Amino acid sequence: MKIFNIVGVLSAVKLVVTAAILKNSNYSSGVSVHDPSIVKNGNKYYIFGSHMDTAYSTDLRTWKTLYTGVNENNKMFSNLFSKSNYAPFSYVGKNSDGSYSVWAPDVMYNPKMKKWVQYFCTTSTFIKSNLCYATADRIEGPYTYKGTFLYSGFVSNTVSKTNLKAITGGTDGNRYYPNNNYDYKKFPNAIDPSVFYDFNGRLWMVYGSWSGGIYILELNESTGLPKHNINNGNNTDKYFGKKLAGGNHQSIEGPYILPHSGTGYYYLFVSYGGLTSNGGYQIRMFRSKNPDGPYVDARGRQFMGGNNADYGVKVMGNYNLPGLSKAYMAPGHNSAIRDNDNKVYLVYHTRFNDGAEYHEPRVHQMFLNQDGWLCAAPYAYSGETISPTGYNMNDMSGSYKIVFHYHTKVNGDISNNYTIQLNKNYSVSGKFSGYWGYTARTNFMHIKIGNVTYKGVFLKQMDEAKSKTLVAFTAIGDNNDSIWGVKV
Repeated sequence: MKIFNIVGVLSAVKLVVTAAILKNSNYSSGVSVHDPSIVKNGNKYYIFGSHMDTAYSTDLRTWKTLYTGVNENNKMFSNLFSKSNYAPFSYVGKNSDGSYSVWAPDVMYNPKMKKWVQYFCTTSTFIKSNLCYATADRIEGPYTYKGTFLYSGFVSNTVSKTNLKAITGGTDGNRYYPNNNYDYKKFPNAIDPSVFYDFNGRLWMVYGSWSGGIYILELNESTGLPKHNINNGNNTDKYFGKKLAGGNHQSIEGPYILPHSGTGYYYLFVSYGGLTSNGGYQIRMFRSKNPDGPYVDARGRQFMGGNNADYGVKVMGNYNLPGLSKAYMAPGHNSAIRDNDNKVYLVYHTRFNDGAEYHEPRVHQMFLNQDGWLCAAPYAYSGETISPTGYNMNDMSGSYKIVFHYHTKVNGDISNNYTIQLNKNYSVSGKFSGYWGYTARTNFMHIKIGNVTYKGVFLKQMDEAKSKTLVAFTAIGDNNDSIWGVKV
């Protein structure tokens, strides 16, 4: 396929641009669900989130609440709050507010068990947590709590409440709690589970938050429980599994792995930063040809040590775009789904720069660039379908508002707009200079600004208020940055 561009220093072409007038968006998804994990059944999409919040949608834009709240009146579970023992909380106890924490579920249908299985965590401190599972005959439940299968934060006087000895046999507990302190910088916090089938039908669970990083365990498809089929070694542990990323209590959490048979890759999404609106929460991405890694970023590097900001493609952080009434803050703890029509959707929660901590779920479509990386559309999904054969020069060229998602930033800074022109002679002018190009008869594009080359796609999508259809681009840089452009 022919690639069009001009490399080098090019003179800018002066353009007369008619700006698109966008309505100020007041879009709301209609629900507030933290840490949304998506699953589809029939024509309905469901998101299961922390605090026993669940919602459903048929268009990925407007959601309706199904369940909400950690209490006995929430009918998502039939027996979670059994008055006889409160089993899911017997190890972790209550949180600092004197209540119970039920966080970050993931739901899938297990054909061998012939059940919908919900994996979730209960927790009380930054390290004392456990992973649980429940089953149901219907995706909407009710789910029956079946057991707790993985624990963290244990020491000598609490390890007997776990299954560590039953799983590991004669393993010395001091491996996990030297000087009777749980080694949280080396071993994981047992929260944020998500499960997936690999290309060969094997079942896996990835989990972890801060602490010792992100770990993966192979599961038994017939029971839905870990096999614990590896031995202790370098970055492996019989009980906790294999380490994929993070460690030394750096911010990394909410892992989610999306297998994509079209590329042969497994895409690992994680979140960095703190989850409050000014905490720098953001979505990062790695990929691997194997379900259990190694997972690398656009630079080809694993995050197994060093500064977290240096690793992982930054899919998105805080940003503002034309038509948004307020900036999106702390987008993160995402899931993703590849639909029956091969569209890929990124699902996450976001806060806003409105002085509050209110959050809502959002869904953005993702597209493969020419290197097989997934790039997120700038605006929330509104039904758009990308043209597989691309767009004409009049569509692609013009004045754009662009946003950079800098991988070096893990803070509360907002990525605001800059104006550039994509000129018909393939030069870039305006706030930044460089060059751009595209691949004929495809939607692939590339743009070079400074020393960074970004590869992505052109698309057309509606602004958030659905007032106009805009040309946009999304691309990933060879330095782990992302760039979005909206033609206005």
